[in-house]
Amino acid sequence: QVQLVESGGGLVQPGGSLRLSCVASRSRISITTMGWYRQAPGKQRELVARITSGGTTNYADSVKGRFTISRDNAKNTVYLQMNSLKLEDTAVYYCRVDSAGGLYWGQGTQVTVSS
Repeated sequence: QVQLVESGGGLVQPGGSLRLSCVASRSRISITTMGWYRQAPGKQRELVARITSGGTTNYADSVKGRFTISRDNAKNTVYLQMNSLKLEDTAVYYCRVDSAGGLYWGQGTQVTVSS
């Protein structure tokens, strides 16, 4: 069993920044892709960004140029640096890890962009 612990969410004004972190609790697991998804009220969960073990990244068009995903393989940690935040970025952000043993989700962290 793998547990994902997310942190870094909160309340920020439009144009502000936040950095999310997600740590996979169990070491010595073969993690492939790590990613961030989000779900706003009344909407489906959507991909924000993901990064492969080799460092290849994918971003949703809505966050390109504003968000940056990175990972520290030694620490089983993935980060999401979010800059120039907009009202429409408000959502619960979920970490997801794909591994040889299965697919795991974090519990979610709330990001609220409000003036």
